[in-house]
Amino acid sequence: MAYLEITLQVDPANRGAAAGIYEKYKKPFLDTVPGANSKQLLVRDEDVQVLHGFETTAAAQAYLNSELFTRDVVAGLSPLLKADPEVRIYDAV
Repeated sequence: MAYLEITLQVDPANRGAAAGIYEKYKKPFLDTVPGANSKQLLVRDEDVQVLHGFETTAAAQAYLNSELFTRDVVAGLSPLLKADPEVRIYDAV
């Protein structure tokens, strides 16, 4: 099991729009991305995180280069971000 964690700096006023992007692409992510197992939206005062579960770290890395991520998700979120996202991939042991 591997996890892709993306931390987003989003103003509270834009969090509803960011959640809309999450909801719009959650099902396509789970249905079409090879090795995808789960996707969760985590919200706290400081930031918003999207935690993706994958079968392998290679599948997580491949998603970052996919059209769904680069063309759809990034394009939708970019106008809402206050800073570049922090992207981390973890291998569960």
